[in-house]
Amino acid sequence: MKKGWQTKPLGELCGFQRGLTYAKGDEVDVSDNIVLRATNIDLKTNLLDFAELKYISDKVAVPDSKKVKKDSLMICTASGSKSHLGKVAYIDDNYDYAFGGFMGMITPKNGLVPKYLFHLMTSDAYKNFIGELSDGVNINNLKFDDLKKFQVPHPARPEQQRIVGILDEAFDSIGTAKANTEKNLQNARALFESHLQSVFTQRGAGWVEKQLGNLASFRNGINYTKDSKGERIKIVGVRNFQKNFYAPLDDLDTVQIDGELSGLDSLKEDDILAVRSNGNIELIGRCILVGEVAEKLSHSGFTIRIRFSNGEVLPRYLCHFMKSTSSRKRLTDGGTGTNIKSLNQGMLSALAIPFPPISVQKILVEKLESLSEETQRLTTLYERKLATLDTLKKSLLHQAFSGQL
Repeated sequence: MKKGWQTKPLGELCGFQRGLTYAKGDEVDVSDNIVLRATNIDLKTNLLDFAELKYISDKVAVPDSKKVKKDSLMICTASGSKSHLGKVAYIDDNYDYAFGGFMGMITPKNGLVPKYLFHLMTSDAYKNFIGELSDGVNINNLKFDDLKKFQVPHPARPEQQRIVGILDEAFDSIGTAKANTEKNLQNARALFESHLQSVFTQRGAGWVEKQLGNLASFRNGINYTKDSKGERIKIVGVRNFQKNFYAPLDDLDTVQIDGELSGLDSLKEDDILAVRSNGNIELIGRCILVGEVAEKLSHSGFTIRIRFSNGEVLPRYLCHFMKSTSSRKRLTDGGTGTNIKSLNQGMLSALAIPFPPISVQKILVEKLESLSEETQRLTTLYERKLATLDTLKKSLLHQAFSGQL
């Protein structure tokens, strides 16, 4: 520890206040009584987010001790999500808002600069402390008695203020750089999606439109249970879809099925799989293309296989078409505007497919895949830059609280 620094437990340097408790029946649509909750802590900025507020009846008395105070920290002390547990938000102004019973407020004293503590409680040292408290335990409550044991390294108040100034300036620059990079990342993806959409809407001579059922056959995936005693095979499941274009055949689960795998259920090169059913409705309708198959494999009952019955449409062309935003929307809202909970063969069969001659399809696919490669290159570049910025922020925090700034 650098000369002149001290280390004391958080309990000796701060005051602690629990949030307001109230009955579920006290909640109303709107009132002057506003209560902040865990969701009001922005996990990216660690500032208060007022997008979704909770209101309680004006009849509920809210003492000043249960209202957030400037230069204090609001902390999530109970949550069904570990991503919020222990997270803090810096209170940068006086708000006439209460904080709920699953929240707490920490008010620095005894010469501890509030913003200094805030930065410390966004560092890996604090995150590791919270992690150790919940290690091996399904914890959803954070006790003040445990929190008070967190060790706070700190110099004299003027030095704290100097460190805060350095960190604030650096993090403002990092925040700007991240915002620009995230915007560039979003723009790169939007450019590809825009081009993808234009390919299927700006049709020229020779284009026709047919329902998918007139171009392909369909088969639901196989079902199996833990009691199945038959052949062991590799299987493409919903987890393999993600944002892949090709099925990752080198990363499949091996399962045991009933009996032996039928040839009707075996996957072949150029088969397309679509997610039929999943707890996450955002996954329904996603598709992937099967590449070269070197061994016996199949697909799970939560997916549907699409296999072309003639050579009118290239599988790669159809896969690009089905991945477009407009196609997925047409497929998954059924024209009702409401997301479906599962996909079936009838819905797939009715999907209208616009397509030009095979020679033109090949040209369009080559252009799309060339643009896709460039988009992926830019995506990787921007994601690496974001990771570098996160690493820089962690490094600065480590230096700040080890006396190296």
